Amino acid sequence: MNRKIVAALSVLAIAGGAFVIGQRSGLIGETTTAGLTLYGNVDVRTVDLGFRVGGRILDIPVEEGDSVAPGDVLARLDPVPLQQALTAAEAQVAAAGAARDKAVAGNRPQEIAQARATVAQREASLTQAQLSYDRARKLIASNTISQSDLDAAEAAYREAQALLQAAREALSLSEAGSRAEDIAAAEAGLAAAHAAREQAQTALEDATLRAAQAGTVMTRAREPGAIVAAGSTVFTLAIDRPLRVRAYVSEPDLGQVVPGRDVTLTTDSSDRIYHGTIGFVSPVAEFTPKSVQTPNLRTDLVFRLRITVSDPDSALRQGQPVTVVVPDDGA
Repeated sequence: MNRKIVAALSVLAIAGGAFVIGQRSGLIGETTTAGLTLYGNVDVRTVDLGFRVGGRILDIPVEEGDSVAPGDVLARLDPVPLQQALTAAEAQVAAAGAARDKAVAGNRPQEIAQARATVAQREASLTQAQLSYDRARKLIASNTISQSDLDAAEAAYREAQALLQAAREALSLSEAGSRAEDIAAAEAGLAAAHAAREQAQTALEDATLRAAQAGTVMTRAREPGAIVAAGSTVFTLAIDRPLRVRAYVSEPDLGQVVPGRDVTLTTDSSDRIYHGTIGFVSPVAEFTPKSVQTPNLRTDLVFRLRITVSDPDSALRQGQPVTVVVPDDGA
């Protein structure tokens, strides 16, 4: 009998020692017959949504908890001020286009004809002034006119010459049309007007806030009638897809978790088995976060990994604890 008691005590001692060793050496994962078991949490991404332009909120058709699809309208601003800005921009485009067309077309035929008529008038005036000047030079020899009369006739002749030259230059400019620099400036002005109109059109379109991705409205921070600045948060949206799980693995088990490997996932709230794929393993070690609950929680260096769930449902929620099993055969 004593030998049996001693043997039993020896077995208990060995088991107790093994338990202590297991407690001291246990890390973030456990290796079982089903494979490597890891522990993590659902890591749902969130995004803050707001208008790219400021204004007064006209309508908000969604509530907190609503599911939205890409393109669904979440909120609208009062479009009147933005529509007025677009109308003004379109008027500027019309004015700049007319200025460009005028520069390209040059002077009208009537303007060129007017310049030619001016040249003809100046030529006639020059002829008359030259006759008067020649007559005055002949009369001064016989002292019929004074020197001042001769000087006046010469001045009138010189003036007529200058006026004719100016008229000819004006005619040349009319026939040549606009300078290349003037046309380029008009083209640039039209391009700037088009850009301003497109900007106004974009601002008007931005008065409607739409969901860029499928998700669930977590927070509705504003109400209709509120004045919001550009970029201020109106909604916080939880992105439904892809749904990811953040887990951690200890260094000895690092070789079993490679990107692309399939895993299974379970939660405490249901018996459903989810499926996922390891998508990322951090190259940098870190201390076990306090949020990770394992049978043997302790502060050890671990590596973070990200798992993409291939068949998620609404039962998986932000921060929910998840048990991950990495099969031995990788299936």
